[in-house]
Amino acid sequence: MKPAPFQYTAPETVEESLVLLHTFREEGKPLAGGQSLVPLLNMRLARPSVLIDLNRVRELSYIHDEDATVSIGAMTRQRAVELSSLVREKLPLLAEAVRYIGHPQIRNRGTVGGSLAHADPAAELPVVTLVLGAQLVVRGLEGTRVLRPEEFFVSFLQTALAPEELLVEVRFPVHRTYGTAFLEVARRHGDYALVGVAAMVQMDGERCTEARLGFTGVGPVPVRLPEAEEAATGRPLDDSTLGEIARIVAARLDPHSDIHASATYRKEVAGILAGRALRLAAERFKQREGA
Repeated sequence: MKPAPFQYTAPETVEESLVLLHTFREEGKPLAGGQSLVPLLNMRLARPSVLIDLNRVRELSYIHDEDATVSIGAMTRQRAVELSSLVREKLPLLAEAVRYIGHPQIRNRGTVGGSLAHADPAAELPVVTLVLGAQLVVRGLEGTRVLRPEEFFVSFLQTALAPEELLVEVRFPVHRTYGTAFLEVARRHGDYALVGVAAMVQMDGERCTEARLGFTGVGPVPVRLPEAEEAATGRPLDDSTLGEIARIVAARLDPHSDIHASATYRKEVAGILAGRALRLAAERFKQREGA
């Protein structure tokens, strides 16, 4: 199929982009990497009157080291994140998760901001921002807002972005004293995850002193489970603890069923992946501390 007719614009600055978004509001649609939007256009599931192509806005493509924070521009390609030695060193969870996004051809075009603004609940980047405690910087002509992931992601393919606003930057805090791991199950490599888990831990010997667990593919937005995190804290991550965590995960999550997997399957897989991710993160913490 071919998309419905639309007007095409290609601004070269953030300010130009914001003026266009403000002018056209609901009738305008920003285009970043196009990996999600272009198929929607072709199937006529999206019918904007004006397409605002952001690919010439070069000021939004960067990875900046700010010591305790790594700031990534919204138009930064996912492949640039994947290949960044800075990201591998300071944000290993992001570096690991981004490799699960589609295939290299997809990551060559797909952008960090585009994936987050699309807000697919099975995508990898939203749950990474949640677990790392990132800040999402949103700009409009009336000013700038800084949102937490819990505020930014609203529901399936819905965010807190107003029609005249643009996601311009993601600020990732650097967690130097954690071990991290990202795991997911998909029907084929490169497909959206049926279930994905992001984990972060701190250890004191064999005892876990802090844990963070985030899940993707199990609801309308990425999810953290404080009960499961608390069950890991203060205890060794042995079979007994991880078994208890798996039971908590299965009991607390409320995923949907679809043609790809049932809710029951997703619950069981989420519990198993949570245990594997916590154990792997703990091993990496020990390796990092021993380095």
